[in-house]
Amino acid sequence: MEIKITDIENIKVGSAQDLEAATGVTVVICEKGAPTGITVMGGGPASRDSNLLDPLSSGKFIHGVALAGGSAFGLDAAGGVMQYLEERGIGYDTGAAKVPLVCQSDIYDLGVGKADVRPDKAMAYAACQDAERNDPKEGNVGAGTGATVGKIKGVEYAMKSGLGIYAEKIGDLKVGAVVAVNAFGDVFDYDTKEKLAGYTLGSCEEALYSAFQDEANLFVGNTTIGVVVTNAAFDKAQMTKIARMAHNGYPQVICPINTTADGDSVYAMSVGDVKANIDVVGTLAQRVMAKAINRAVKEAKPAYGLKAYNK
Repeated sequence: MEIKITDIENIKVGSAQDLEAATGVTVVICEKGAPTGITVMGGGPASRDSNLLDPLSSGKFIHGVALAGGSAFGLDAAGGVMQYLEERGIGYDTGAAKVPLVCQSDIYDLGVGKADVRPDKAMAYAACQDAERNDPKEGNVGAGTGATVGKIKGVEYAMKSGLGIYAEKIGDLKVGAVVAVNAFGDVFDYDTKEKLAGYTLGSCEEALYSAFQDEANLFVGNTTIGVVVTNAAFDKAQMTKIARMAHNGYPQVICPINTTADGDSVYAMSVGDVKANIDVVGTLAQRVMAKAINRAVKEAKPAYGLKAYNK
């Protein structure tokens, strides 16, 4: 059964963006702390504090995830989330101070708007303030502001994508996804397999095969980054497995995917105490992630000279 992601307890989702510069930040906050896992399948991630999520590291939870544009330049944005949480007394108590634990991943959107304007602490702080309303928007907002898909021949032959959100419940179990879709490949409908958006001159996959002898780096500027949240109770190691299963939603609807200079990543956060089977949660996580990717494309509006599914 489809639900709103805000029907999942203990999380807040918000965004802030610079529409002129075509970049932004989306935050997923769990003030009480959430055991969180991550999987990174792309070869070129831009991320911050990912090692906190290693099952062997000592920390058991984090307080938030930031998804942003700006490539590696945008990784300063997590400081704004930390500032927001610190001001509210939220963080890991070290004795001397409470340190908010915030992870971040970024897409490469520098080729769409203004390459010298990137998400920063102020923009991320504004996204946290937006999360107080807990009424998240989709499409050309937050981390999806400058997102595009189908870039095998350059941005001029790509289409506009954006931020997608989708959630479902089975009984008391709730699972949702937030994703910024900035894929190298084309995006296909989860149910019908119809192409929704991508390379405007044909199939991105076929165009890739035709360039098999090309030594140029075709893959710069692509990353799909997402967060799965569930009210099921799991530890960090179990959430790492769920993140890996959720990542299976990417190849369900994006092709090609996980290329050498992509940073394709999925976070998975446990924000509740519902008892559930890990395989059920992981399988549902894959489904809601794929559906959220579809929504990122369907909710995007034409911008920056790019066509979109939603004309």
